Amino acid sequence: MSGRQPIAVVGTGTGVGKTVITAGLTRLLREAGHDARAIKPAQTGHPPDDDAGFVAAACEDPDAATCPRYLEPALAPRVAAEIADENLEYGAIRAACEREIESTPVPIVEGIGGLRVPLAGDREVIDLVVDLEAAAVVVTRAGLGTLNHTALTVDALEARGIDVCGIVVNEYAGETVAERTNPDELERMTGHGVETVPPLDDRGGDIDPPELAAGVVDALSPAFRDRLPIELSR
Repeated sequence: MSGRQPIAVVGTGTGVGKTVITAGLTRLLREAGHDARAIKPAQTGHPPDDDAGFVAAACEDPDAATCPRYLEPALAPRVAAEIADENLEYGAIRAACEREIESTPVPIVEGIGGLRVPLAGDREVIDLVVDLEAAAVVVTRAGLGTLNHTALTVDALEARGIDVCGIVVNEYAGETVAERTNPDELERMTGHGVETVPPLDDRGGDIDPPELAAGVVDALSPAFRDRLPIELSR
């Protein structure tokens, strides 16, 4: 690969908001003048799920995101391919991501579920993050239980030599004692900066991708931006 270091947006599990954060981060970088593009290595549950399509819509540019492989069953990619009787090879997934990274000045790779999700063969999502030599942004839930999941995720990344740029606590409302204390406790436990992104979709599921991405951009602090492996000011 070239000298471009991808940013991998990884989650502590499924449904934590990786796609919304990926959309916001991609939009943030593009608004800063960088040709950023999100890469979803594989999309399961398609249709209707299309994370790359959401990011492209959020950035109002069809070229803002891509996905080289779609699978219909809403399962881990390796399991989805097996059930659908489709061939899914780790080498092909990695090569497709590397081609996109080579042609993208600022590549952002969105993870699939959590780090230990089976990707293809005996490889998992974390193996791809390592092989792509990415730095990681960890997305996690706000409420009770997030301390353990997040700390274990950070530990797993650091054990494999992956730099962690920061932690994003998604849909943070601060309505419970656990939510209010979790950001500081996560920072103490992991040694990494913690961002909070508030609930952004309060219209009963009427999702506006550009509005959601703009909300993420507004929520991310200058300190977080400084920790990214790319200079935002020009």
